[in-house]
Order: sequence, then structure tokens, then C-alpha cells
Amino acid sequence: MFEEGKRGVALVFPGQGAQKVGMGKDWAEQHRLAREAFEEADEALGMPLSRLCWEGPEEDLQATANTQPALLATSIAIYRVAAEAGLEASLMAGHSLGEYTALVAAGALGFADALRLVRRRGELMQQAVPAGEGAMAAILGLDDATVREVTAEAAGEQVCSAANYNSPGQTVIAGHAGAVARAVDLARERGARKSVLLKVSAPFHCALMRPAREALAPLLAAAQMADPRVPVITNVDARPVTTAAAARDALVRQVDGPVRWVESVEWMAREGGAGRFVELGPAKVLSALIRRIVEGVEAVTLERPEQLDEILLREASHVST
Repeated sequence: MFEEGKRGVALVFPGQGAQKVGMGKDWAEQHRLAREAFEEADEALGMPLSRLCWEGPEEDLQATANTQPALLATSIAIYRVAAEAGLEASLMAGHSLGEYTALVAAGALGFADALRLVRRRGELMQQAVPAGEGAMAAILGLDDATVREVTAEAAGEQVCSAANYNSPGQTVIAGHAGAVARAVDLARERGARKSVLLKVSAPFHCALMRPAREALAPLLAAAQMADPRVPVITNVDARPVTTAAAARDALVRQVDGPVRWVESVEWMAREGGAGRFVELGPAKVLSALIRRIVEGVEAVTLERPEQLDEILLREASHVST
């Protein structure tokens, strides 16, 4: 445990769901480091990723093989500007895809390598399940135990399980389309406040992603990685990794394992000593979840360039006190 009075800041990076046309453009226009990050991304992938981020079309941006590198590039562009300006972290974490971003920011994974990995990750996840055979749904207003009961009952001989534990009472499930549809109905019967199918291209973070995990594992094994400069809390274990080997292993298991975001945030706040969280990305996604997970912590989003000075001033005031 960190000593009281020495509570630090955790940087967190979003995954799919934060993407939008125009993301990162204002950062690239105003900051050289951000512009160079997008240039590096274009070169690493051999495609105009920056133009896709800034101009769309939205349909192409929503394809997971494009969404994943686009979000990583945008978040790293923001991070580079913020880090040069003085924003420091004692911990880092990312939601799903965002774990790759956290590892890049922590110096464990090269930016170009990460871009190529997540693009291939997106392709493999899309290919793992034929279109229409998988589904995901959001379940709101049920506790984790009830969600697990619902998914187990709905699964039968198919796959249906929790994919994202996002906040207390907000869980995303994934699996075969028929099983997920049954779970949606069962959740409503059990008193869920909301239970609705999501518009997604594949059923992420469930057993149906096993083929993607097996195909991605050798690519991760071959990727050059270093020990992270600061601990990175992994989705699959909700605990920090401090070595390259542990980080690599967690990325492999993450493909078909659930995102334990609630436990990750709780660990950062209670065991890791994080009293403040800064989300670096193109939309307010994780900061709202964090405030619902742990009471009394600050959670803000660094989404636009004009927010940077305010966040730095706030951090300076914490250091001075």
C-alpha cells in the first residue's frame, strides 16, 4: 500500500467505443509531437490512418481492424504531448485495446510494433467468428453474480459469458448470438434496469475468441518488449505487471478473457495508491466508470488540447500540497 498523503496519478487509456471521426486532429494541428505520432502511424501501417481518423468515412473507422490502431495512435499522440508538458504517472492501465496503449506509454512496447499488432489483432478477432454468429449485450442493474447465473443458464451448449466488468451494475456479455439473446431476455426477467444487444462486429473477450488468441500468441512472442517503466495493471488479472514476460502473457490471455475493469480500478485506488485518474483519449469513456467504481477519487478526461493546462495545474497543486 502507498502511504496516505503520497497518493499518485494513474493514466488510463480507452478501448473500442471511444472512436469518432475527427479524433486527434486538433492535437495534430496544435502540437508537433502529436502530428509526428500520426505520421509514424501512417508509415508503420503503410496506410493513411491519420486521414481515416480525421475524415472517415465512419463506416471504415468502425471496422475493428481500423478502430484498434486508430485509437492507439490517437491516445499516444495525446500522451506524448502531455508527457512532454510534465504529466507523470505512478500507474497505467487500459481497457481492452487500451492495454496496448498503456504498454506503449510505459515504454514496454514500441509504438510501430503495437500499431501492427493491434491491426492484426483486430483482423483475427473479426475472423474468429463468422458474421452474424456472435453477439454482445449490455446488462445494467444486475450484480455480477446474477449476470453469471443468467449467462450460464442462457448458454446451454453454446458460449455466453461476461466480457467486460465495466462498473458496478454495468456488465457486457458476449457469445453465440442465440445465447446472448436468451441472456438479454433472462436479465430483464431478473430485474435488469436495461438489457440490450450492442452493435458490434464480433463477440470480444469470450471463448469464441480462442482462435484469435492462438493466432496472436506467436506474434506477441516474437514482438520485442521491455519491462514497463511504471506498473501496468492488466485486464485479465486486475493486477500490475512489471516485467516484459508478464505483460506479454497477459496480452495473450486477454483476447478471450474478460476485462476486469472494476477490480483493476479498485486495485489502483486502494492498493496502488492512485487518488487521481486521467483518461487520455478521444472521448469520455473510462473517467465516468471510474467515478462509479471508487468514491472520492478524481477522474478527468484529457480529450482536447485546451484541457491540458488545467490538468497540469491541478497536478501541480497536488504536488505542492
